[in-house]
Amino acid sequence: MPDTQALVNDFLNKLKKRKIEGSQATAKQTAELLRSVISQTRVPYTNQAAALIQSVKAVGERLIAANPVELAVGNVVRRVLHIIREEDLSLTAAAMAGVNLSAVSDDEDDADGDNQPVLSAAAIAAASRSTLRPPSLQTLLEDVPDFAAVPHTSSSGGDSEGKSKSADKSSRSRKLKHDVIEAVNELIQDISTCHEQIAEQAVEHIHQNEVILTLGSSRTVLEFLCAAKEKKRSFRVFVAEGAPRYQGHLLAKELVMRGLPTTLITDSAVFAMISRVNMVIVGAHAVMANGGVIAPVGLNMVALAAQKHAVPFVVLAGIHKVLRHNGCLTSKLLDIFVQ
Repeated sequence: MPDTQALVNDFLNKLKKRKIEGSQATAKQTAELLRSVISQTRVPYTNQAAALIQSVKAVGERLIAANPVELAVGNVVRRVLHIIREEDLSLTAAAMAGVNLSAVSDDEDDADGDNQPVLSAAAIAAASRSTLRPPSLQTLLEDVPDFAAVPHTSSSGGDSEGKSKSADKSSRSRKLKHDVIEAVNELIQDISTCHEQIAEQAVEHIHQNEVILTLGSSRTVLEFLCAAKEKKRSFRVFVAEGAPRYQGHLLAKELVMRGLPTTLITDSAVFAMISRVNMVIVGAHAVMANGGVIAPVGLNMVALAAQKHAVPFVVLAGIHKVLRHNGCLTSKLLDIFVQ
């Protein structure tokens, strides 16, 4: 198995030299790297989740610093950290439920058993899911009722119980790692198929004989439009060239090759064409928590034109492009997007 440090350094070099193109490829490779980090991290006997979180944070900070403009890296790092906390909380809730149920079984003949507080597994799981910031494992263990932690008076029973708890902790450590890796695999699968999942909704937005306007080049938009064509939708596309990079030329060429009626227009012609358009469909670099969009230069002008003429404005973006907070874009970052 390759050394984790070598994998991290190789990926850092790719990010710094901009050798990875596109948010999807960046997000997918980031998730795969973090999966390797989690797989090769040695977790201690206690606080397994804290050890995994520390390893992921240490690598994540280096990845984000290597290319601050690519916001998908930070999104994936935060998503993996959330997965670790979620899986740890789920296992802790299941363990607490098992302790409570076993305590009830031992004391069911006791006359005072009815006075003991008992939590069902469903109640604990529901409380866990409703917690936005899960408490630490130590906090959860401190909340276990005292009657659940009372050992048996028999010495042989105490020894067997100690061995059982030791085995349970060891198996829980392995299960936490396994569950986290499985969840990260699902995340990688979601990132890989995000274009197809978005394209499945094309027929719900694009109707017969409509005129669509887009700006620049976006693979998500390309797959979205082509999916509508495959569903026997007949429509026409106007593509604004998107100066100064002129990515619209690439999208227009690809749409023509796929058999879609396409017209390439200059950015200055958007206001003249917007009255003939039924819908604006564009991609985005990132979607902020307040609904704002970080997108190529010129999209603000298209949005203002669509607002002026009451034209529906649709932004297509995968889940790896959605930010959980608005953050603070530095002047350097803004300059990069403007250029």
